[in-house]
Amino acid sequence: MSLFEKIPHAGEMVDLSRLPDHVGIIMDGNGRWAKERGYSRLRGHRAGVERLHDIVAATSDLKIPYLTVYAFSTENWKRPQEEVSGLMRLLIEYLHRELAELCANNIRIVFSGEEEHIGPRVREAMATAAQASAPNTGTVLNIAFNYGGRQAIAAAALRLAAKAVSGEVPAADLTPELFEAELNPNGLPDFDLIIRTSGEYRLSNFFPFESAYAELVFTPVYWPDFDEREYLKAIAEFQTRSRRFGGVAPA
Repeated sequence: MSLFEKIPHAGEMVDLSRLPDHVGIIMDGNGRWAKERGYSRLRGHRAGVERLHDIVAATSDLKIPYLTVYAFSTENWKRPQEEVSGLMRLLIEYLHRELAELCANNIRIVFSGEEEHIGPRVREAMATAAQASAPNTGTVLNIAFNYGGRQAIAAAALRLAAKAVSGEVPAADLTPELFEAELNPNGLPDFDLIIRTSGEYRLSNFFPFESAYAELVFTPVYWPDFDEREYLKAIAEFQTRSRRFGGVAPA
């Protein structure tokens, strides 16, 4: 069932002519959602994966070109081993279960993050999903997995410095645009809107370079409860903002 079948008045909740091009979501609150219900944290993460299915589908229905979701940060390795292992399994399950539907809906899957520490089964699932969906031309779903913004910036700077030292890139050509291209191999644009669920008010190392002029929307709703209506409410909030990019509003 499409978004517009679930919510027939969706076009009245948001202006469909002024949607963001790139939405980022920090999917937070799975553990607290589970704790309040007496469930295990892993059950909360599984509920979060089910919610991701709905939000990706809604993004595609709205024809928003890019969606990035924060699935696993470089800091998440500090969590108990059982939880980390469960998150790895959930990514594999999600990709295996959803890939056919994502491809049928013309959605392309890409990944941001480092492969270090990620096991071969996870890397294989990621590579299969990226390769199978590569020809698709609809919404790009970027899954940030084993991703940290500061680490990504440092790694891109090191790669660019090595190219300069080797002579591959002349020092005079080391521009912000060249650095941005090195940092962002998937070619995604900067964020227009970043949503964080669960009532936390921080970005937690989520794409600091690409978030420079993003509009931020924080909601107290836990991620497993963040349904399509909540998504539309966040987009509607984005549409109330005056985006000046360092300038002044038109007179």
